[in-house]
Amino acid sequence: MENDRTKDRFSRRGFLGIGSAALATVAGSLAVSGAMAQEGQQADKTRADRSATDPGPANAGLDAQNPDSSWPPATDSKSLVRTFKYPFSLANKRTYEGGWSREITARELPVSKSMAGVNMRLTAGGVRELHWHTADEWAIVLYGTARITAIDRDGKSFVADTRKNDLWYFPSGIPHSIQGLDPDGTEFLLVFDDGDFSESETVLLSDAMAHLPPEVLSKNFGVAESALKNLPKQELFIFQTAVPGSLEADQKAAAGALGKSSRDFAFRTMEMPPTKRTKGGEVRIVDSSNFKVSTNVAMAMVTLHPGGLRELHWHPNADEWQYYISGKGRMTVVATGNRARTMDFQAGDVGYVEKTLLHYIENTGDTDMVFLEMFKSSFYQDLSLSEWLAHTPPELVMAHLNIDKATLDTIPRDELVIVPR
Repeated sequence: MENDRTKDRFSRRGFLGIGSAALATVAGSLAVSGAMAQEGQQADKTRADRSATDPGPANAGLDAQNPDSSWPPATDSKSLVRTFKYPFSLANKRTYEGGWSREITARELPVSKSMAGVNMRLTAGGVRELHWHTADEWAIVLYGTARITAIDRDGKSFVADTRKNDLWYFPSGIPHSIQGLDPDGTEFLLVFDDGDFSESETVLLSDAMAHLPPEVLSKNFGVAESALKNLPKQELFIFQTAVPGSLEADQKAAAGALGKSSRDFAFRTMEMPPTKRTKGGEVRIVDSSNFKVSTNVAMAMVTLHPGGLRELHWHPNADEWQYYISGKGRMTVVATGNRARTMDFQAGDVGYVEKTLLHYIENTGDTDMVFLEMFKSSFYQDLSLSEWLAHTPPELVMAHLNIDKATLDTIPRDELVIVPR
């Protein structure tokens, strides 16, 4: 990578911590490659005859989006690998005046045990009401602009405006809000560090007030009970109000006597240079090393040009939760027990790869493919299959793969992340 610290995030840090199971998975996938190739030859013959037809009822549109599920590549195993894809298109929207929300949790995607995602839209002036969570909230702006507010653990205020590709991060228990700005509000993705977490289980200001005795609220705030008679009787969650005024005015009003927070809960992703760039695309890594408050979620934003490949790799420290922003592609995951499965992805899909499992992502379209790799971790870490082989005694590798020295010498000696180099 660009420097030793960045390189450490991509390759060897914690290599010994992978464990024998992970190494066995990768070695097993290599050992069965000959058998899978033979199976592939047989499958190619099968596809040429009438058994490779499906004359009965079908959802043609869905089949067209998922060709590697309709007719799996010969290298996929015939034994079951549980699904690692769920599209937001199938997630039910909760609609309000002011916006909508939909989520994908372990309920929709059972393999996703470590992280859950929420896709939310707010109109200009639409508010995700003041609230806090029992899980950490990481976010990326997908469209438009939004104003976010919070207080830190010292009670100091934070108010900022965010735009497309900006991030924010609110640790559990930090109260905050989100509001769409002119001209057309915002849409964003929230990621939580708990696969079972649901947005419907948030601590909301309106809901809390509705469940507290009026005399307690009166005593707590030092106001007459009659002044509180119009408090909401149920949650607001998302509601419509006026577009806020200037950022500077809100920052000044919120700061009060304590002043502004020294913590920056927002991160400007596109203001940083790519962590790695090749002919095949680029990647930006954001974790606690450059986004200090993001102590429990790490991200890689990957752009693959047409034909580009996120090289074969695995993550020794955490499961990978994915979100596909644009383009289309496919991913094969090699699981334990000589099993593998290939699935196709489009914009709006969520993918998931369990810790230590070998996989790649390939752009199969004719436009750039952009997706997120998300991890429940303070730091980003991966290991490259090519780099591992290139830094293992040559005779051992050649004996495993039945290749000659010239072929082995062609394998990249450093992690490329995205190919072609």
